[in-house]
Amino acid sequence: MADDVERSSQTAQLYERLRTAILTLELLPGQSLAERGLESRFQASRTPVRAALVRLEAEGLVRRDGRSYAVAPIDLDEIAQLAEYREAIETAAARLAVRRASDEQLDELADELNDAADSSAAGDSVQAGGDFHARLAELAGNPFFGTAVAASLRRLERTRWLEARSPEARSYARDEHRRILHAVRGRDAELATTLIAEHIRGTHERLQDAVATNDWRRAQLLPAQTHA
Repeated sequence: MADDVERSSQTAQLYERLRTAILTLELLPGQSLAERGLESRFQASRTPVRAALVRLEAEGLVRRDGRSYAVAPIDLDEIAQLAEYREAIETAAARLAVRRASDEQLDELADELNDAADSSAAGDSVQAGGDFHARLAELAGNPFFGTAVAASLRRLERTRWLEARSPEARSYARDEHRRILHAVRGRDAELATTLIAEHIRGTHERLQDAVATNDWRRAQLLPAQTHA
């Protein structure tokens, strides 16, 4: 029993360390993740290493590369599809939140936004932005909305880190969140859904710009091109 608890703890710690290294691009897309190398690097045994890799594979952050693993490339097609999915889900959730969320719940969300504004770190901004979208979706009064938004944002977390490297992008996102919440608190469903849609599209465009301007990393960030 004690060994099982220790392995579980080691797996969780290793998963978080690997995940952070991938999200912050310390481990670059395409980089090999050999089990023996990870065991040595993180002072971990094989079972926790394999369990952490399986969990990261389910999140789309690593993929199998023969008998080993590698950091997954950033798939721009998937990102575009998730942007479309988010727009459909989050605009519907915002419309319901306008009708169903209490003033107290919206006041709490406003307080959370204000607290998050005190930090300027990229990681904190990514976390706060994801929390805002997930919390707003939860206020629709239907748990499936919150689950869908949280899952989408988790799938996009690495690319959201890339976009959030720009202080201007972080500031712009915070301002958009405030405007969205102001519309919801004003019970203006049309304005809230319009602002949500514009925000998701704008975030996607800023991400594309962030990838395009990182030319020295572009070959590693994107999937390899196939040739006939």
